[in-house]
Formats: sequence, C-alpha cells, structure tokens
Amino acid sequence: MIIQYRRRKTSEVRIGKTPMGGNNPVRIQSMANVSTMDTENAVQQAIRMIETGAEYVRFTAQGEREAANLGEIRRELTARGYETPLVADIHFNPKAADVAAVNVEKVRINPGNYVDKIKTFQQIEYTDEEYSAELEKIKARFIPFLTLCRTHQTAIRIGVNHGSLSDRIMSRYGDTPEGMVASCMEFLRICREENFNDVVISIKASNTVVMVATVRLLVQTMDAEDMHYPLHLGVTEAGDEEDGRIKSAVGIGALLVDGIGDTIRVSLSEPPEAELPVARKLVEYILQRENHPAIKAPASYKTSDFNRQTIAVHRIGNNHVPVVISDRSCGDFAFDESNLPDYIYIGNQNPAPLQQSLSTPIPLIIDSSVWAQAPGTYPYFTVSELFKITSCNASAKFLELRYPDLDNELAGILQNDSSIIIVLLSHHQNSVYEMRAFVTWLKEKECNTPVVLRCIYHESEKENLQIKAAVDFGSLLLDGIGNGIWLSNKGIDPHITDSYQFSILQAARVRISKTEYISCPGCGRTLYDLQTTIARVKAATSHLKGLKIGIMGCIVNGPGEMADADYGYVGAGRGRISLYKGKTCMLKNIPEEDAVEQLIELIKANGDWKD
Repeated sequence: MIIQYRRRKTSEVRIGKTPMGGNNPVRIQSMANVSTMDTENAVQQAIRMIETGAEYVRFTAQGEREAANLGEIRRELTARGYETPLVADIHFNPKAADVAAVNVEKVRINPGNYVDKIKTFQQIEYTDEEYSAELEKIKARFIPFLTLCRTHQTAIRIGVNHGSLSDRIMSRYGDTPEGMVASCMEFLRICREENFNDVVISIKASNTVVMVATVRLLVQTMDAEDMHYPLHLGVTEAGDEEDGRIKSAVGIGALLVDGIGDTIRVSLSEPPEAELPVARKLVEYILQRENHPAIKAPASYKTSDFNRQTIAVHRIGNNHVPVVISDRSCGDFAFDESNLPDYIYIGNQNPAPLQQSLSTPIPLIIDSSVWAQAPGTYPYFTVSELFKITSCNASAKFLELRYPDLDNELAGILQNDSSIIIVLLSHHQNSVYEMRAFVTWLKEKECNTPVVLRCIYHESEKENLQIKAAVDFGSLLLDGIGNGIWLSNKGIDPHITDSYQFSILQAARVRISKTEYISCPGCGRTLYDLQTTIARVKAATSHLKGLKIGIMGCIVNGPGEMADADYGYVGAGRGRISLYKGKTCMLKNIPEEDAVEQLIELIKANGDWKD
C-alpha cells in the first residue's frame, strides 16, 4: 500500500472575498474579546488581528443589539480599508442570528442551543413522535434563517461543542462523539434539503481525544452521505502559555496531518492576536509534508487503527503509562524536581557524577560502546550494532530503528528477545506516516516489543519546538502508538524539553502529571479579567496533580463546555462568579474578590485538596 499526505477535498464556501475549502489554503482566524458594543475598541482589535494574519475575525453577539452593531463595525473597518470577513458568534438567540446575517459575512450557530431549550442537564425521555416533533421545530426556525442568509450571501458555521449538546440529543446519545455528530447532521441535512451550500462545520472539545475522534467520525458520516463541507478545527478552552500551545497543536495537528481541516483557530487565554502566529506556524509545519516521497506501507495499514498489545520491559510497555526519556547527552545535569523523567540518556559520558547528584535514582541509558564500564545502566544500540545485541545480558536494551531497517531477520530477533525496547526514529519528510507504517509492520509480524518514539529537532525558539513536537508525538499518541517519548533538541535547555514531554503526554490524555486547566480564551461576553484570574487560580492550585479545573468567562462556556472538569470557576455577572463541582453549581454569584479562596474551600470540602 502506498500512503501519501493529501488534503481532504471539500466544497468551496463563499465568505466575503475570502472563500474557504476547495482549492483554497487552510485559513487562520481568531475571535475578539472586547465588547461588541464598543465599536472603536472592536475595530482596533480587529485591525490588530488582521495585521497579525487573521483571515476571518469573529465577534460574539449576545442579542439583537450586538448583532446590529456588527454592521457598524463592518462599515468602519471597510472605511479604513479592511475587508476581512467578520463572523458573528450566536448562542441561545436565533433572532440575533437573523440580524447578524444582514450585517456580516458569516454567522456561527450552535445546534445545541439554537432552537432546543436551554440545558438542564436532566435526562428527559423522548418518544419517537416527540423527537420528530422537535426536529420539525428546528426546521421551522432554521429554514427562514437559511433563506435570509441566501438573500444576503451570508455563509453559516454549524458549530457543535462537547458539553453543549441539547437535553434532547443527550437523551438518546449522551455526551458522546455520536451525539455531537448526530446534532451536527440534523442541521446539515436541512441545509442539503434547502440546497444551501455555504456551510462550514466545527465540532470541538477541550479533550483532544474526544475532539479528534468526533471529527473523524463526522468525516466518515458525511462521506457516507456524499457531503463534503469544509471543516473549522479547534481545541476549546486550551488554556494559555505552554499548555495552550501544546494542547492545540496535539488536537488540531492530529487532524491536519491526515489532511482534515480548512480553517483553524488556536484558542488561547491570551490576547487574540497572540493566537495567530501559533496557528500560522502550525499550518506551515503540516504543509511541509506536501509532495513528500511516497511510503510503501504494509498491506494491513489502516489510518487510526494502530493499537497493539506489548510486553513490559523494565516499566516500559504493557499497562505502564508512557515514559519520558530525557536527553542529557549534552552534559547538562540540572533537573527540575517537579518534572523528573523516567529515564536519562547520557550518550558516552561517565555516569558517576550524575548518579551521585540525583536525589531520586533514575535509570540511565548509555551508548553500548561504553556500557560495559558503567554498571547499573542500560545500553543503547544502533541498528549497525545489531550483532552485539544477542550477546548482551542487560535486562533492558534500547535499540534504535527506522522503518527502512525492517526485515525478516530483525523480526526474528524482536520476537525472541524479550529485553528489547525499540527506539523509533524517522527522518522522513512525513515522519508520522512512516512511524505508523513501522507499527503496522510490527503488528503484522506479531512483534509485541514496546516502542519509544524519538523525535530530534534543532530549534532555538521555544514556540516552534512546542508546536512541532506536539504535532509529531501527539498525532501518534492519539493513534495509540508509543510506550514512551524521547524529545531531543540541542537548542533549548533540556529541563524545558522535559516539561514539554510531560505536557504532550497530558494533552494526549495518556499520562496525567499535573493540574489541568480548561480555560476559555474570553470574548465580548466575559465579565472579568480572565488572564489575571487564570494566573491567580493557577498560583493557588497548580500543585493538585490530576485535578481538572475549568475557568470560564461566562455561562455559554460553562458549565457545559468545560465538559469533564472536576471544578469550575464561571463568570455569572459583572464582578460575580459561580463555582461548580462537575456540572453542579455549588455557590452562586459570589464576589469576584472572594472567588479563588472560595474555590479552594470547595475543593477542600470535597476531599480533593492536598497541601
């Protein structure tokens, strides 16, 4: 089987003077976080986004008044020479969507709250007749909106978010990928019946596993019905700084790698213009795969079907969480005690100084050429040293392999030596596809040897490394590939790259090593200083390993869209906060200045606090 990167073919959608899908490039966009009623600040922020690379600019429109003011923002931008399409973001208010359709180039609606009642998070049983009657209500409201959009040449986005499904959908499907797809398809089928084709779809989650699985399921479902609408990709509430960039690159990158996606938004809890360089770098890194040398994969190769059972070799493989190997071959032996790796590679250096300096003993990996002089360490072999490996008596042996190295002789060695750990490398232009082919070969040969993924970069800029490593490792981890990861980069301090490795594993939901923050990027609905609040919450709770805390600007993004958070901090009004345990509101409308302390007390009261 020959495999090669190519973008999914989609229909073209007219969005002002910037069409999407078809043969157009992957577009990047962002969303304003100022009040839509503040025309001058909205215009100024839109200009900053446009000049930083935004090809679409989105504004929230809570009601008809905000939707109408989008017309003023549109006219003012046009007068200043900016014709970048504007997008209205609508929740709960179909009348606002009608007004926005007259004023901007695209309107986003959420199927979970466009016509269906506001969520109560209650299980409500619908008979088939009642369910069908609700669908007719949707048609009765949605079709006139499509007619209005057709008249004004306005595109729409059907935007489904994990956690914001209606109680009606939840009653049949639960909060699942199947439910998200069903919610989307209801609206898409109406669009097709009405021959309305200027439709873009998004289907998002803050959980990268859910997000990627759901988008893949949606594509399969659309293909089965001969639908080819373009897709908007994003990881909701990704957070800020390192975690926000890595989480976005893992989720969005895993889909872009397979050619899925026509526009992306990287949602960071930072000023919106900070999102755009990240999005551009992410798209450009993916596009480096275009026209790559084709890969001849095993006949059984099948995208997203790479899970395999492995044996355990010294805590690597089987049911062990994926390990982190720190590359310290450069001789830098300074470690961050909060991010201690599972193994340390030191090349051909003397291990004694490192062994003496570590307060917590960590297994060392050393080149096979000097291994015999370093008792208590584990040898590292290249494929050219394969003849040595069968005579080596170490309990764990790390063997560096690439896809072109594979042959039947090697298969026999792997099948008969239960002490080998494969270190998988690729220098191919499309390393993700080649590594997938490698694992498919292992499955065909019934080799249950554990595999550590190794990626080598030469980056001096941290953001570049975050994006590239998150795409490459994250895409494979979400496929179920990898019993460990090993990030090598000589241009950045290794204790920083260690931190990136733990963040990537957490973003892919395969190993939880720290607190997870599900924080929205903010928009015109946000009623408090989101970035300052996130910093305060992190300062108070960052030691609570494994806890998930949602920090949401308004009720639209919480409690529903923080989905699987353990606790939630949600804007309830100007200077007022509501606190949640799961999806249950525990404290309503408390003063913002008391909210962080009250959150701590809530966590303590439920037994989840650790000093």
